[in-house]
Amino acid sequence: MQLHQVFSNTKQKNIKRVGRGGKRGTYSGRGLKGQKSRSGANLRPGWRDLLKPVPKKRGFKFKSILLKPAIVNIGVLSDNFKDGEIVSPSSLMTKNLIARVGGRIPKVKILGTGEIKKKIILKECLISTGAKNKIEKAGGKITADSRGSATQNNRGSEKDRRKSA
Repeated sequence: MQLHQVFSNTKQKNIKRVGRGGKRGTYSGRGLKGQKSRSGANLRPGWRDLLKPVPKKRGFKFKSILLKPAIVNIGVLSDNFKDGEIVSPSSLMTKNLIARVGGRIPKVKILGTGEIKKKIILKECLISTGAKNKIEKAGGKITADSRGSATQNNRGSEKDRRKSA
């Protein structure tokens, strides 16, 4: 017996590796070419636009790069400071009334919630008009700082900022 005379008792069957899915074809029941035969094809039904329109996405949200000031109310100042004491961002930090933001001492804005009867001195703080009136009425002082006037806030117009520069 020679090698070309050797044969198997069972017939060798060619197994067709089909496309997985569908019934017996190699295209997985998707047909041949086209958009619907590709992977990830998820076509929106054509009648969907007739029933309900797709909303357009308009605009964008602007996130300001300016840090908002730390807010401290007058009532907190009257509880934590004595007569004639200087209130500044660094003194507020030492009394743990404000926290560092990004490793820096933040700007501070004083608001008029609460009552004050002590004569305090404000330095390097932004201040609301109500708080300013209450502090001056109690006999306190407000000094301008290197950041601008003491009554300045972050929302000054571009025109005002150009004038001051």
